[in-house]
Amino acid sequence: MPKAVQTMISSKLAQKLQEQVGHELGAHQQYLAIGTYFAQQNLDKWAALFYQQAAEEKEHAMKIVRFLTDVGEVVHFPAIPAASTGFKSAADAVAQALKWERTVTEQFQTMAKIALAEGDYVGFQFLQWFLEEQVEEVSSMEKYLALVESGINLFQAEALLEVEA
Repeated sequence: MPKAVQTMISSKLAQKLQEQVGHELGAHQQYLAIGTYFAQQNLDKWAALFYQQAAEEKEHAMKIVRFLTDVGEVVHFPAIPAASTGFKSAADAVAQALKWERTVTEQFQTMAKIALAEGDYVGFQFLQWFLEEQVEEVSSMEKYLALVESGINLFQAEALLEVEA
């Protein structure tokens, strides 16, 4: 049993960060599912893009786990729901990714509000990186969705993706 220590962040924020670990690991699985969808369509660069996103989500979870550990929290890993599959189209898959990124942005904004309301400046500082990251994530998914909805052939569109297959 870990020894009891005084933590450096508010209990409300700690709880939300614990939940976020689960959300990030769920996103990891969801991006694996989207990458697999594209791989099954022989769209290797699209698949690589979403596999890369999956790896990033796992890293986000680990960043939170390391932070929680560093501030004296005992980390609990929540159950992860199964990833959605059976996408109707490439646009459907990317639209779900964009919806997810917008939801994650709201989750981090909520945590930032909690940190400020609790006077938890250590936690608030930690969250700044994620808030900045979410601007990039939402912007990227909006661009990818516009690309798949543009009517361009997805094989030709692969040349426009900045990822190694």
